[in-house]
Amino acid sequence: MRRPLALVAAVLALAAVAAPALADEVRVKDIGRFQGWRDNALVGYGVVIGLSGSGDSPRSEVTRQALKNVLGRLGVNVSPDQVQSRNVAAVMVTATLPPSANVGDRIDVTVSSIGDARSLVGGTLLMTPLVGPDQRNYALAQGQLVIGGYRFDADLNRQQKNYPTSGVMPGGATVEAAVDAHLLGPDGALTFILKDPDFTTAERVADAINLALGGGVASVRDADAVSIAAQADRARLYRLIARIENVRVNPDAQARVVINERSGTVVAGGGVRISSVVISQGDVRVSVTAENQASQPIYGYAYGGVGGNEEGGVRSLIVTNTKLEVTESKDAVVQFPDTTVADLVQGLTRAHVDTRSTIAILQAIKAAGALHADILVQ
Repeated sequence: MRRPLALVAAVLALAAVAAPALADEVRVKDIGRFQGWRDNALVGYGVVIGLSGSGDSPRSEVTRQALKNVLGRLGVNVSPDQVQSRNVAAVMVTATLPPSANVGDRIDVTVSSIGDARSLVGGTLLMTPLVGPDQRNYALAQGQLVIGGYRFDADLNRQQKNYPTSGVMPGGATVEAAVDAHLLGPDGALTFILKDPDFTTAERVADAINLALGGGVASVRDADAVSIAAQADRARLYRLIARIENVRVNPDAQARVVINERSGTVVAGGGVRISSVVISQGDVRVSVTAENQASQPIYGYAYGGVGGNEEGGVRSLIVTNTKLEVTESKDAVVQFPDTTVADLVQGLTRAHVDTRSTIAILQAIKAAGALHADILVQ
């Protein structure tokens, strides 16, 4: 049974005494990145061998041609028609190359079937070049697959867990071409990109950098970009970047309440304000109770049974008694003072109000214009 709103108001009155805490300062590196410092996507086409009859079917011409090419590079000349094994599968191999990589570094890869293979369990990926958008080979992948599932078929029966047609290879690729991020722009300056564009945060980042480095080296270029004057000397540049990354700033955040109605989750910033609002609640509960009773006529017993005999035609009578009850609780009208969403949710939780009711209250407060934040419903 829901607690009265008076209890909620009492809890909120105590919670509203304390002022909302200011956001903690964070490092600059935690709220953005330098332009040019980014990951690079790699992709390749390969062949997985060693499957136990769960590979591509002989109908897959792509797989047969791929296996022919592999054997041809090893000095074995066969035609695609001679390849009929189901122990082979054609796959696509993907990986992510970090912004700075050296020759010999190991990176993780993901292997996914592109044919009609049933499972890649137990397979081994043959040497597969991984290319970037510029069609250059940056890594070579090869090794044993790690599959997080299985599939077994026998006499039209199937047992499957997860998706056995995709797997991973931790450290399965070796970097063959070194890459370095180009951090300096055409004007010889660094550009810091914010994850969440905001003019206030960008101005605070520029001020904090100027305070730490001295002079007007940083300036706001846009809501998501801060330009920083830098020197082309590599050693000084990296030292400058390290100092900038560890500058602490108090970022501003847009007032926002995120609601997931499917899971009943409410996430809001602690400083999201709620103006003075009045909430009225009245519960009306309707209870309908049905009770079935059997009426046994005496005449039926005279003919030798509860249901009577065929000559008498007497049967038991089922009687349904319905009872309707309507209970209306007293309306509760409570005025909440100027407070925050955090205080409101905390008070409702202490009053044992369920999450979905809390969501409904927040939506109603927003509709009344008392919630000063955007509500995002997922």
